[in-house]
Amino acid sequence: MADAPAQQQDPNAPHFSIEKIYLKDLSVENPNAPQSYLWRESPTVEIGLEQDQSTIEDGFHNVSVKVTVTATIADKTMFLVEAAMGGIFQIRNIPEPELQPLLAVHCANIIFPYARELISDAVQRMGYPAIYLQPINFEAIYQARVQQQLEQAAAATKQ
Repeated sequence: MADAPAQQQDPNAPHFSIEKIYLKDLSVENPNAPQSYLWRESPTVEIGLEQDQSTIEDGFHNVSVKVTVTATIADKTMFLVEAAMGGIFQIRNIPEPELQPLLAVHCANIIFPYARELISDAVQRMGYPAIYLQPINFEAIYQARVQQQLEQAAAATKQ
């Protein structure tokens, strides 16, 4: 019975849903325009990534992904774009050990394409060639963070 009404579903069954994807912050800087449009060298592009998770209320979690792209030539900034995208997710009846990877990996994977598109569009609207950010392996980032925490805990117990 696949089309059972919500009232008949098991209230203890695991539940995951996207409630909202939203733009939290967008900053665009083009500090050396119009001179920067005449620069002929290829810029150095640096990409920064930050993640954050919080519980809004019981069963509702907020995940944000902030991407910063800075293009420079020598010591001059060509452009800087910072986009913070957020998502509100309803997550219920998921065991705690599974919740953090779900937020840090799965939810971030849902949000990141929105930030990637926003940055590419903003760079093009400034008049520069599009920046195409590669997909990010949020699972590897999460595993590295867990490993680092384990190593720090082990080092603290040795002291």
